[in-house]
Amino acid sequence: MLDLKFIRENAEKVRIAVKNKNEKADVDAILELDEKKRKLQFEFDNLRAEQNKISQQIPTLKKKGEDVSGILAKMKNVSVEVKSISSKLTEISENLEQLLLTVPNIPHADVPIGNDESDNVFVREWGKKTEFAFDSKEHLELCEQNNLLDLKRATKLSGSGFVAFTHKGAMLERALINFMLDFHVRKHNYEEISLPILVNRKTMIGTGQLPKLADDMYHVEQDDLFLVPTAEVSVTNFYGGEILANDDLPKKFISYSPCFRREAGSYGQDTKGLQRIHQFNKVEMVRLVEPEKSYEILDEMVGEAEAILQALGLHYRVLTLATGDLSFASAKTYDLEVWAPASQKYLEVSSISNFMDFQSRRASLRYRDENGKVRFLHTLNGSGLATPRTFIALIEAYQNADGSIEIPEVLRPYLGGLDYFQNIL
Repeated sequence: MLDLKFIRENAEKVRIAVKNKNEKADVDAILELDEKKRKLQFEFDNLRAEQNKISQQIPTLKKKGEDVSGILAKMKNVSVEVKSISSKLTEISENLEQLLLTVPNIPHADVPIGNDESDNVFVREWGKKTEFAFDSKEHLELCEQNNLLDLKRATKLSGSGFVAFTHKGAMLERALINFMLDFHVRKHNYEEISLPILVNRKTMIGTGQLPKLADDMYHVEQDDLFLVPTAEVSVTNFYGGEILANDDLPKKFISYSPCFRREAGSYGQDTKGLQRIHQFNKVEMVRLVEPEKSYEILDEMVGEAEAILQALGLHYRVLTLATGDLSFASAKTYDLEVWAPASQKYLEVSSISNFMDFQSRRASLRYRDENGKVRFLHTLNGSGLATPRTFIALIEAYQNADGSIEIPEVLRPYLGGLDYFQNIL
């Protein structure tokens, strides 16, 4: 959430940000309500001051034997007016709060301006695209040959957009999850944390999923709980409403969770196989840091996600997202896209974002700095990594001419030393 004072003093900058992010927040309506609220607050404060002043005078006047009936009648009228203004203030404050929740974060100054993903900017790449001396197979064909997935039975259980990993496929995905968790804990010094995957409305608002992405969320209406779309939601909110000590920073968490997204806005996008599904697994990096260090940390986190792909030997590229492709809450985001050689396309496996103090204002994430001043933290997160598209790229890149799949060396300890999958149907 943006500070209301910031919006008031930088209205045009906010309007431009709303436009560049393809959002529809009504900045003018916010400013109008803000002005009404401040005027009413001024009236309210003056009337309350008058009430207090007269209330202090009445006992003295009574002791002197003076008639206070006129003053009491006036006080009654003032009291009615105070209650009326208080009611209006409450209504305006609630409306203003709802409008403020629709205002996106301001993109960082060096974020490229553009309408959509076609305007994202290439940063760098690592490795080389795999080339085959045989006719390669895409991931679905490899999965069928090696009995790694069962899409038909998953659809029978839950409908389209869900998958069932079977046999060695289930083992491979679990191996990826455990490898990534261990890698981040041992090499990058993250603290592992495992949190609920059902969270309340306040928690979803805290990281910016609500109200913006309500249509994409799975909602348990009876309990007003939401299935998390990413571990970011629960982990970032873990210290919500608290004030951390300066010595407690930075907080550096890694968390695995299943993720649930209705993908309501993805009609027409590629949903083949594992590319876009409603439930998937992801390992998430979350940082809570001092504001001055957040962009240095952003670059560090990009490198940590890259290290996973490098360890797996997968070619990838890094992109800076343009304003129109940035998430609602992000100030700056880098995407990591891994190359799926048989599908001949890049697939996003990680988005690493700096939200600055946008989420921390919504979730009330604060710390006391070295001078004792209470300040809002900066929050960052990124996938480290999401498994479905990593799975696609891995089995396509490591396939052999006979359809067998070699296992990257770093994953073999997680698969009992197995070095390949081969035609196990």
